[in-house]
Amino acid sequence: MRILACLTAALLGAALTLPNPPQAAAGDDPSWQTCIGATTAPGDRVTACTAMIDGKTQTGRRLAGAYCNRGHGLTEKRDLDAALADLNEAIKLDPAFACAYTNRGRVYAFKQDLDHAIADYDEAIRIDPAFAMAYNNRGDAWLNKGDLDRALADLDLAIKYNPELSTAYGNRGFVYYRKRDAAHAIADFTTEIRLEPNVLAYLNRGNVYRETEQLDRAAADYGEAAKIAPTDARGWRNRGMIRLFQGDNKGGLADYDKALQYDPADVYSWNNRGQAKLRLGDKKGAAADFRKALELQPGLKSANEALARLGGVR
Repeated sequence: MRILACLTAALLGAALTLPNPPQAAAGDDPSWQTCIGATTAPGDRVTACTAMIDGKTQTGRRLAGAYCNRGHGLTEKRDLDAALADLNEAIKLDPAFACAYTNRGRVYAFKQDLDHAIADYDEAIRIDPAFAMAYNNRGDAWLNKGDLDRALADLDLAIKYNPELSTAYGNRGFVYYRKRDAAHAIADFTTEIRLEPNVLAYLNRGNVYRETEQLDRAAADYGEAAKIAPTDARGWRNRGMIRLFQGDNKGGLADYDKALQYDPADVYSWNNRGQAKLRLGDKKGAAADFRKALELQPGLKSANEALARLGGVR
């Protein structure tokens, strides 16, 4: 599941839903433009918002917005205690600032304090009952508490209030996946991909296809994930597994070569590449891969059994 952050001038991944947010205006200090910019990098956001706060040039909601956005930047840098302090200050300055409650809830969620996260999302929704992002994030918190029905209800509302919020479809698809409702999960991941193609959406839909034995479709989705993010091992190793299932040992070997290039600590990629090499007659290479898998996870049963069958091959 994914929890969204909120900026005072634009939402990340969603249309603006806040009532009367502080906006940039012609002639504004460039630091303010950077502080509130939707595409500003976290470090640059922290620097720019700090300049606005320290310069004492803003008051009211704009000052609250500077604290809120600096809190967002600090959250992205995972400096959670400092982020929490900024978001507390934003709420103190403007207790009706729904965005600040949503961002503070996100910090609590990262801290695994889900009860406080839900309380903040509740307050954001009380202030703005149509705040799609807050419903999305509260749905994430309910999922992490194991309450799939409440998670589903919140994600339904997130989509009702913002039908273009791609992440809400992805999150709802994951809830359906957890509820073993493959058809609805696939439909939601497909909508997410239509709205905003991304690695996780393809991986998630591929997983549902795999579990429903639609292996060609699963392989295609994992391939799309690898295409979008070629240095992310997940697309390669998942497609490699499907190729081995389908008897394409050379294709599987090639995919696991890529997976291990980008994630050499994945024990299952070593084990599975060993299986591919064994099927292709490369006993020496297979044994080396099984030994590497056992180096990473000494008790791995499949690697131990494969090495035992190979005997003394070095």
